[in-house]
Amino acid sequence: MRTDSSPGTLPAREHLPATAAGTPVLDVVIPVHNEEKDLRRCVLGLREHLARTFPYAFRVTIADNASTDGTPLIAAELAARYPEVAGVRLERKGRGRALRTVWSASDAPVLAYMDVDLSTDLNALLPLVAPLISGHSDLAIGSRLSRTSRVVRGPKREFISRAYNLILRGSLQARFSDAQCGFKAIRREVAQVLLPLVEDTGWFFDTEMLVLAERAGLRIHEVPVDWVDDPDSTVHIVRTATDDLKGVWRVGRALTTGSLPLDRLARPFGDDPRDREITDVPKGLARQLVGFCVVGGLSTLFYLLLYSGFRQFGGSQAANALALLLSALANTAANRRLTFGVRGRGGAVRHQARGLVVFAIGLTLTSGSLAALDAATTSPGHTTEIAVLVVANLAATVLRFLLFRAWVFPDRRDPAPIPAKTCAEPTTISTGDPR
Repeated sequence: MRTDSSPGTLPAREHLPATAAGTPVLDVVIPVHNEEKDLRRCVLGLREHLARTFPYAFRVTIADNASTDGTPLIAAELAARYPEVAGVRLERKGRGRALRTVWSASDAPVLAYMDVDLSTDLNALLPLVAPLISGHSDLAIGSRLSRTSRVVRGPKREFISRAYNLILRGSLQARFSDAQCGFKAIRREVAQVLLPLVEDTGWFFDTEMLVLAERAGLRIHEVPVDWVDDPDSTVHIVRTATDDLKGVWRVGRALTTGSLPLDRLARPFGDDPRDREITDVPKGLARQLVGFCVVGGLSTLFYLLLYSGFRQFGGSQAANALALLLSALANTAANRRLTFGVRGRGGAVRHQARGLVVFAIGLTLTSGSLAALDAATTSPGHTTEIAVLVVANLAATVLRFLLFRAWVFPDRRDPAPIPAKTCAEPTTISTGDPR
């Protein structure tokens, strides 16, 4: 994997100001290879749409991927006739290579690309780039798999597309819905740092770029699109799918080994609302709740197994007390390490001692429940005992979490110290009257 991007964090996202006349805010790249049939129609249609609906200056760049037909001549003719059209010639094929080349050299603050067949309705173009212009998002993609998308294509392509995105979700934990829709945009300062990390030069370029951006914490905006399949598409589906699966394996291995410097894509501290200090809102509450629930569920199963085993050799009260004691020790140790992130042996004895106090409270609740059950019926069934204990344990669990968080494993992080004033730093007060 490439790691030659310049060090440092990305700047905070800001709304892009209207630039001077002639300086494009948006650069739409159309990668083509032997597309003499559709190129003129695509470029003229896109140019007309942007001139009519886009409120900023724009550029349409034709990225010719080593075409051998009349595509280069048509591209040169369009670039000479229309000032908003430019052409770039590459002697090697590869959609990813074309996008990296043009995007890396472009001076436009928002970079986009679309397929030459115009399968995607152009009315989605402004919603695609608007979040990037406003500073809301880092990347934007069109999605054919959104519930509100309107798509016309054959069952074969539909199956392949959905299966591929399921593979991405299962293997790379991708949360975006459509990796291969040829309708995407990115802010230039993001592209300058992200593109050197993307290794693929073909069809997997899109997926790799999105996965790395998502893993780095960048915001990806999705736009539902109307999309009509091009029956004359020259894409080789089997070969493309094979190359994509190889790319998934390569990227997954790089992410697992930590060989990618994704910290270079981080926004400055404070740009993410999750970085902000909010009073009276405890930190890590959601994560701790999830961890506590997982540990609690396992502890409850452990407790029920112990109780069922001890119940074979003694009464219900003794079996409950012994099972609860052993499960409480294991529960405190597990929550100490997994839920509240306490490392090392320091304070372990104190934590277990306080955990035993919490255990005593749980014992009181569960024993009281058993006593109430015994008072209500002379010979309760084993299933009834288990049901009563589960309900009592659920009530004790809520109280246990609150006590664990506030008393057993409290957050002892001190607030940032307030710098003291010194005599070398006089205080200046500006007034309009010296008296």
